Amino acid sequence: MGVVILDGSTVRAFVSDDTAFKKTVDDRFAELDLNRDGVLSRSELRKAFESLRLLETHFGMDVATPPEDLTRLYNSIFEKFDGDHNGTVDLEEFRSEMKQILLAIADGLGSSPIQMVIEDDDQSFLKAAADLEASKVQQQRP
Repeated sequence: MGVVILDGSTVRAFVSDDTAFKKTVDDRFAELDLNRDGVLSRSELRKAFESLRLLETHFGMDVATPPEDLTRLYNSIFEKFDGDHNGTVDLEEFRSEMKQILLAIADGLGSSPIQMVIEDDDQSFLKAAADLEASKVQQQRP
């Protein structure tokens, strides 16, 4: 377990680094594509969001959200990712939406640094952003 410090510029630099961004997003897409058909179905994307439990906790406390409300919310998230409305999310759509989400996070962070506790095997996008910044700092050292 470790602690990283990042701000909006860290996240923006990650999104701007085409190689690092695409590798991280593409790897995550491949993990989510459970049946390996090259697209994400509604159920595959929902499983990913359910595993994060973002909608079922409030400040770390479990909350009871009616299943129909969760389904409505997950469906609206899927519709946002499914840019061409063909019923699946392809890699380009996933990249595009993740870029927008990360840029919104960067805007929200602004120049205010935050500390984030991460597990050693954490593969989150924010950890990838912090790792990229750390590698650039390491390269600058003599």
